[in-house]
Amino acid sequence: MSTLTKILIVLLTISSIFLCGILVTYVANADNYRKQSESLKTKLDAAVEEKKSAEKELEEKKIKYQENETRLTGEIASLTIKIAQLQTNLRNVERERAKLQEEVSTWVAVTANFSESTNTQKQLFENTFAELKRVKAEQIKERKELNDLTTSLEEKMAVIAMLDEKTKRLLEEKAELQSRLDDYLQPIGKRAVELVPVTPKKTIARPAIPPTRDIELKGLVTAVDLKNSMASISIGTAAGVKAGMKFYVTRGDEFICNILIIDVDAEEAVGVLELIQQQPKAGDNISTNL
Repeated sequence: MSTLTKILIVLLTISSIFLCGILVTYVANADNYRKQSESLKTKLDAAVEEKKSAEKELEEKKIKYQENETRLTGEIASLTIKIAQLQTNLRNVERERAKLQEEVSTWVAVTANFSESTNTQKQLFENTFAELKRVKAEQIKERKELNDLTTSLEEKMAVIAMLDEKTKRLLEEKAELQSRLDDYLQPIGKRAVELVPVTPKKTIARPAIPPTRDIELKGLVTAVDLKNSMASISIGTAAGVKAGMKFYVTRGDEFICNILIIDVDAEEAVGVLELIQQQPKAGDNISTNL
């Protein structure tokens, strides 16, 4: 065998070994590349799926964002309308508050005037009540004087009766003496004349009594104040009621009390209760005559 052939065989052997190594390396690398390719493909598929999922989630979030944006826009519009309404209501409330403050000021003035009027009425009532007490005291004094006068009159009437009896007795004695004197003078032809008194007889002066007529006023008791012994009636100056008049209070056929009028208005009057037999009440009848 020639050297060239040997060299060629050696070269061919080396080449075969080299090619085997290359083939083994290629096969090994090809298997690694296939595994890497499959791994990359798996990762790529996973990445694609993640992308699709992310895109889907992004789309859902976009839809949800649009829905939230639409809802919030509606709520903002609604709140804007409510704010406008509240501002309008606030202005109305402020106007109403100003109006109420004016009314409060007016009512404060009215209350002050009413309080002043009440104080005036109270003072007038106190003055009237004091006057009434004075009139009652005068009435008690006059009644006492009347009782004294009645007693004195009764005593004087008793004296007059005694004097009448004495006068009657004296007249009888005079008649008897006149008869005895006539019997004494008749035999001598004389007759006693009737003596004329020097002092003329005095007659009792009697005041002229003007003709009178009853005032027939009727009405009802409208209110009763038993604490102060006062009552109001349903008629006043328009019907002819005057201060100082006395009304009789009746309920059916029963006498209740008297009312002495002390204050009169056009349509009503106020008086003091007297001779109370029963407690008067609103609705009882009143009249100036029983």
